[in-house]
Amino acid sequence: MSSDVEKKRVQFRAPRGLVDRADTLAAVFETDRTDILISALQEYLRDAAHSDEIKQEIAEAYYDDDISFEELKALVGHEEAANFRLLKQQLSEAFVDDVAEELADG
Repeated sequence: MSSDVEKKRVQFRAPRGLVDRADTLAAVFETDRTDILISALQEYLRDAAHSDEIKQEIAEAYYDDDISFEELKALVGHEEAANFRLLKQQLSEAFVDDVAEELADG
């Protein structure tokens, strides 16, 4: 683990068996539970960023303004986030055009 990275303290409850397994793995690798949990979380987030289903949920949260572009970028990477931002802009412009057309016809 890099000591120059800003860290944030978190606390959570987990099933005892899961924590025991993490502790055992930490002993095998001669490290501590925190390193094991951080590695597991990093792997989960990396895998999630490659899951089409999860990416779609992330995109929907961005389109609904539940997460910011910076948060989106942290989850899916810069290139994918830029694509989602472009699509969001196109969808917004199409919506405005549709509403304007409906008002003109009405």
